[in-house]
Amino acid sequence: MNEITIEIDDRVATITLNRPEKFNAITERMPGELREAVEQATKDDSVHVIVLTGAGRGFCGGYDLNVFAEGDNPAIQDMPWDAMVDYQFMQRCTDSFMSLWRCPKPVVAKVQGDAVAGGSDIALCADIILMNEDARIGYPPARVWGCPTTAMWVYRLGAERAKRMLFTGDLITGREAERMGLVLQAVPLDQLDDTVKSLVERIKGIPRNQLAMSKMLVNQAYENMGLAGTQTLATLFDGFARHSPEGVAFKARAEDVGFKQAVAERDSGEPIPGSKTGPESGQQK
Repeated sequence: MNEITIEIDDRVATITLNRPEKFNAITERMPGELREAVEQATKDDSVHVIVLTGAGRGFCGGYDLNVFAEGDNPAIQDMPWDAMVDYQFMQRCTDSFMSLWRCPKPVVAKVQGDAVAGGSDIALCADIILMNEDARIGYPPARVWGCPTTAMWVYRLGAERAKRMLFTGDLITGREAERMGLVLQAVPLDQLDDTVKSLVERIKGIPRNQLAMSKMLVNQAYENMGLAGTQTLATLFDGFARHSPEGVAFKARAEDVGFKQAVAERDSGEPIPGSKTGPESGQQK
């Protein structure tokens, strides 16, 4: 593994997203490496609990747009596009993130920095999230160019608050995430390590079989609510969003003026130049 590290010590496996120079942005290989690390921790009988975190200042900045928007990969196809090729690729990513959910051992996410877009997909697959109160979490591609494939927003927040997040694509701080019930606790950054350690110390003293039973019990309630079907729809919609008229216009705009400018325009609320509702379309705002 090159983009994920795993360290095991005293019944705790620490899995770290390890591209700090890129804010741990997701590449084609990172999801598979994450799954591999989770499987390693699962098979190790000395491990009772997993801590998931990111190296450096950010937890995860989402998919590496330089790689996915400019490289040759199934996620961004020329038109007309093949929805099933896209789905199979993104489903592998979703399944890899969900290895955190399926793992019989508790997973505590230590979100020390921003967890954005696909980074929020990863964090929300953990069982418990402890967060830096000043870090941000959200899914900005809900504005244009994406759909959260793990669909965990609705299962963590309920319908109304999930819609509030996905209708706006807003980023919220750890403090607000705690108030909304998205994360268990948000604390100042200098207290985060101790807060995580205190919780993990308490969990790791429980027998592995007891922890597995408790996790399976809670997870099964969500599985019975149709989690797998919701994720199938979300993963299909993610491909639709990237290849919709607005998604294609957004990518073209990013190629023209750069991603930072295109994202700033998208998040401003103004129509995306070149889209069906763009200023040159002749339609009213």
